[in-house]
Amino acid sequence: MNDRKALTAYTASFIDELALNHVKHVVVSPGSRSTPLALMLAEHPDITVHINIDERSAGFFALGLAKALREPVGMVCTSGTATANYYPAIIEAYYSRVPLIVLTADRPHELRDVGAPQAINQIHLYGKHVKWFVEMALPEESEEMVRYSRTIGSRAVATATQEPAGPVHLNFPFREPLVPFMDEAKKFREGQQVSTSTVNVHGGELVLSPEALHSVVKLIEGSRQGIIVCGELESDEKRAAIISLSKMLSFPILADPLSQLRSGSQNVNNIIDCYDTFLRDEHASKLLAPDLVLRFGPMPVSKSLLLFLKKHKGAKHLVVDSGGGWREPAGLVSDMIYSNEVLFSKGVCAAIQTKGNTSWLERWKKLNVATKGALQTILDEDELSEGKLFLILQDLMPNSSHLFVGNSMPIRDLDTFFFTGKKKIRTFANRGANGIDGVVSTALGVSTVLDNTVLVIGDLSFFHDMNGLMAAKLQKANITILLINNDGGGIFSFLPQASEKEYFETLFGTPHGLDFSHAVALYGGNYTKAESWSEFAYAFTNSFAIPGLKVIEVQTVRDSNVVKHRELWSFVSQEIKQSLFEEK
Repeated sequence: MNDRKALTAYTASFIDELALNHVKHVVVSPGSRSTPLALMLAEHPDITVHINIDERSAGFFALGLAKALREPVGMVCTSGTATANYYPAIIEAYYSRVPLIVLTADRPHELRDVGAPQAINQIHLYGKHVKWFVEMALPEESEEMVRYSRTIGSRAVATATQEPAGPVHLNFPFREPLVPFMDEAKKFREGQQVSTSTVNVHGGELVLSPEALHSVVKLIEGSRQGIIVCGELESDEKRAAIISLSKMLSFPILADPLSQLRSGSQNVNNIIDCYDTFLRDEHASKLLAPDLVLRFGPMPVSKSLLLFLKKHKGAKHLVVDSGGGWREPAGLVSDMIYSNEVLFSKGVCAAIQTKGNTSWLERWKKLNVATKGALQTILDEDELSEGKLFLILQDLMPNSSHLFVGNSMPIRDLDTFFFTGKKKIRTFANRGANGIDGVVSTALGVSTVLDNTVLVIGDLSFFHDMNGLMAAKLQKANITILLINNDGGGIFSFLPQASEKEYFETLFGTPHGLDFSHAVALYGGNYTKAESWSEFAYAFTNSFAIPGLKVIEVQTVRDSNVVKHRELWSFVSQEIKQSLFEEK
């Protein structure tokens, strides 16, 4: 048996099958044991290889590519602890339902558990955080083995993309020699497949039975004070169907910023974008008590919305999910509806017999307008603040741009201060596991394939993934990073831990005193510190004409940020009281 010939046919067939199943991008981290996969990927004409030296960053970079493209992306690394560094990104992909094809190289079985170098137990390494695991067979020179490798490749992509989408893990043991015959691989370049055998996987959409749809329609027809809650939504078709449903029912849409409903041509009056602020008010919470909640997508980021829903637990809570699972952290669901969101919305619209309660919708819209006016008063202030940054960001960003936001405070300020607008701005965040790691790398994955990408990130998240900046240099990525530096963990100042003054700074505030300009320079980026709003606006608008990595740092004060947020919440409550008084 010719080991190199077997290796060549086996790996070439597998890689070709990935390409035939529309895997167009693979992130490769250098290593020896993964040589067969890396070389075949580099040779394939229909696959773009992205090099990322550090596996932890590489995993998140692949995640960003998959998020941006809405398609499966591959990852390749060598054996040993390299594979463990993928784990945080795989967890995020699993919980955010992003398809990743994770390909780890491994030592052959005779070198396992005997003290061989770079040999760890990689069997089911990622546990329940992958949809499917396969311990691949060793290459053999036979037509059966070629068909096996193709079948696994096709099945891997199908499994990763079937709803709920997510990562799959294929572990490849390889014996030496590790270098395949590259002349054989060049058949890719000639448009010839190593083997023509392939497996086509066919699927369909979940849809309610007529009986189940009738039951749901009756629930909705019985509602006079219903609301639609939208978390992250990944397709224009879903958003359009939900908007049509909202208009039919006269239900307000409480739109999380990741729903993509706050920007673009689909913007409609039914969309409520300030609920996170006015639902903190007790009077508003009572006035807006719903009798039915219809939710699409995961639970939005807003804690005040979650508390509002829990307060009104007597309402019927319907959760529509085309991917199965149980994304319902409030524990309030009365009806879990496993159906394609578009088919569900169209089915309800076609069957509904009653007219919506327009006065109910107008009540939400009136409070939303009053709240928006109150929040916009922050525009009159000269002090650099985190809320105002998001308030002016939408005006400064170009049309058809992409905004990635870090976790902790940035995503919450986006929710509060990023209003509806006509510009098309697609928003991203890692809200699967909500971690602060890998944010820079994920955003760089997005920026590699999408123009006009902006990342807004806090200082601790930036520090956590500074080595991710290497991807900007390697990929020649164009990205503008807005670094909000409040010298520590700003979100903790809003939490009960802030009352423990003796230990707060040491255990939670964690000031670091870092000068981030050195990190930006290390990776060949352009650094600016904005010390006024005019400097910020100038640096930001001009950054889109500068190629490569641009970092604009805005320094804020944690204590002042807390005070400003609470003052705004108080002012909103006053405006709500005035609005309600005028209504009477």
